Amino acid sequence: MRHPTLRQLRTFLAIVETASVSLAARAVGLTQPAASQQLRELERVLDVRLFDRAAGRFILTPAGRSLLEPAQRALAAADDAVASMLEHRSGETGRVRVGTGATACIYILPGVLHGSKQAMPGLNISVSIGNTADLLQRLEAGDLDIALVTMPRSVGPSLSATHLAFDPLVALLPEAARSHRRAIAPEELGTLPLILYETGGQSRAITDGWFQRAGVEPKPIMELGSVEAIKVLVAAGLGSTVLPGSALGVTPAGTVVVELQPPVDRELGYVMRREKIRDRGLRIFISELERAAPRIGEAFDLVRSAPAANGIVLA
Repeated sequence: MRHPTLRQLRTFLAIVETASVSLAARAVGLTQPAASQQLRELERVLDVRLFDRAAGRFILTPAGRSLLEPAQRALAAADDAVASMLEHRSGETGRVRVGTGATACIYILPGVLHGSKQAMPGLNISVSIGNTADLLQRLEAGDLDIALVTMPRSVGPSLSATHLAFDPLVALLPEAARSHRRAIAPEELGTLPLILYETGGQSRAITDGWFQRAGVEPKPIMELGSVEAIKVLVAAGLGSTVLPGSALGVTPAGTVVVELQPPVDRELGYVMRREKIRDRGLRIFISELERAAPRIGEAFDLVRSAPAANGIVLA
């Protein structure tokens, strides 16, 4: 089925307003023959007569009157579409769909989101939470623009991964279990009741690998999907855990932070589709991510150099 063009509808409305093809042609920037042709084509497409001609004037038929409001709406919608694209071209508005893990969402993204919105107030940023494997699938499907993740060993050929920072893992123990130790080995930590992050994510896989390389099979008494909940349970004396240094924040009262020996870290980075166009909004978001990268790696150093009043750092 053929549809009217915007030029045909604009010519139609100009004829309604002026009751004259010659005046309408001048209003829409056409010659009179061209305007007449636009009207004939419109009537042919719709298969109705839109005007009665009387004494050189154009009078709307019932069909023409029915077309009047839809034609006005169509042109208004087209004008709105052009206006919205002008905002995008000028960099005033944009959208970035971000995927990340729960820990990064709490401890890394807030500053990145704030900086991005400061640089581009019209930027709309949506955030989805998931593990690395799920987020990579959503990237490949085109459901996300960028994912901040613990770096996988490899990504698909349609994706590209960029390093941001190394985030050291640390042990968080109940204060009663500290024994003035400055570092803890997997053999010793494995003898304590463990509360670990749920399986399925890269951070948990790195933690399990750290234990297993020492011949220790971790047997957590609890597995949770919330770092904050884990920290509260450790503070209650129910067990010990392994966390990314970036997730320490303010160490809860009744806990102690201890380095892992041997050290282990997770690599953070961002992943995108290779063909993804980096518009202004996405460029700003990536810039803020890269600005935050040094703070990610330094998070544990900052806690170690300035321990919180309600928690203890031994390192």
